[in-house]
Amino acid sequence: MAKPIATAPKKLRRKLKQPCEIGWCELVDLPDFGQRKLHAKIDSGARTSSLHAVRIQPFEKNGEEWVRFTIPKSPEHAAQECESRVYDHRAIKSSNGKIEQRYVIETLITLGPLTWAGHITLANRQSMAFPMLIGRRALRRGFLVNCGKRWMLGRPDNRPLKKEKI
Repeated sequence: MAKPIATAPKKLRRKLKQPCEIGWCELVDLPDFGQRKLHAKIDSGARTSSLHAVRIQPFEKNGEEWVRFTIPKSPEHAAQECESRVYDHRAIKSSNGKIEQRYVIETLITLGPLTWAGHITLANRQSMAFPMLIGRRALRRGFLVNCGKRWMLGRPDNRPLKKEKI
């Protein structure tokens, strides 16, 4: 079972020194959970990043609130059982307009040249095209979104190279 590491191996930068241009979808790593090259939609309209998770179960550990969840199987990844300390609870308005309470966890996120400790809500995104969404709180670290491009930081291994249309 993947558990987030207690401390990062080195001091993490909070922001990029130079802006980094990214597309409307990119590959993201969640090193604490052993997840690499997750397909993520970049969404400047969403405040907080979100991860597709199922079987979300709260529990107590050493007097703190924790959550156990599964990152489901995908064509690129095996299902991953995970645990994390609950950072917060937030009322989130989902894409269908309904407000739902979600668990917020703090974990390492890598997007292109930057790795940081970020906040992610856990939600069932089964009906969505991307298992992860990167929100504007993460983007303010120095990312510039080019909505006419995708995979600017690297292409998924199983996707053919296509000419971008603008």
